[in-house]
Amino acid sequence: MSDSIHMPFLARTLTVRSSTDSQLVGLSGTVVDETRRTIALDVGGKTKKLAKNVIDFTLDNEGEIIQGAMVCQRPEDRIHRNYRRN
Repeated sequence: MSDSIHMPFLARTLTVRSSTDSQLVGLSGTVVDETRRTIALDVGGKTKKLAKNVIDFTLDNEGEIIQGAMVCQRPEDRIHRNYRRN
């Protein structure tokens, strides 16, 4: 797993790659807020709140897909957490 999962998500471009809600797939925007279970994106001047546990996403168009369910904790806890490699 790359180090991007340990970095803050704020002000980065997030793109939804897969979701249980098909309307969210392809949604892209700048992360403006992150809580334990949600990520808020600025999409064309509007704020969209997404549940982390239903999306898989990439940050800054990197190749690695991050599973939202794996990062369902407070941002300050996620930065110091160790993750298993697949």
